[in-house]
Amino acid sequence: MPLELRAFALQLYQRPGVEAACLSLQAGGADVCLLLCGAWLEARGVDCTAERCAELHRLAQPWQRQVIAPLRQLRQDWRPAARSDLVLDELRERLKALELDAEWALLQRLETACHDWPAMPTAAKPWLESLAGVAAGGAEALATLRVAR
Repeated sequence: MPLELRAFALQLYQRPGVEAACLSLQAGGADVCLLLCGAWLEARGVDCTAERCAELHRLAQPWQRQVIAPLRQLRQDWRPAARSDLVLDELRERLKALELDAEWALLQRLETACHDWPAMPTAAKPWLESLAGVAAGGAEALATLRVAR
């Protein structure tokens, strides 16, 4: 029985090189939640179609733009001042936890949207490249995700 997306993402993220690959892809504009979902879909052997990619993007983009990105930006903006302000550092850590909660919520939404997509033993599996978007040039980072799963 395949792992649920959250368990899969936790296991994958702990493998060597995956965290750095995800951060590199994120810095290049990719949605790491979409990529973790894509790696999960590849591992399950789910066929990648343009319609399915579009559905996942339609689901993820508003949440990423309206919820996750503002939390991340504020957390990053506070980094320099938090080094010398213990109260701000504590608030920044709470923001980090909220950001992670928002990412878990997005992963749950993505899993709900695609959980019933059938596995195809001979399916072509270009999910990672299809979902990477502007970060598609991060071939090495995408390969790290693919090999680690």
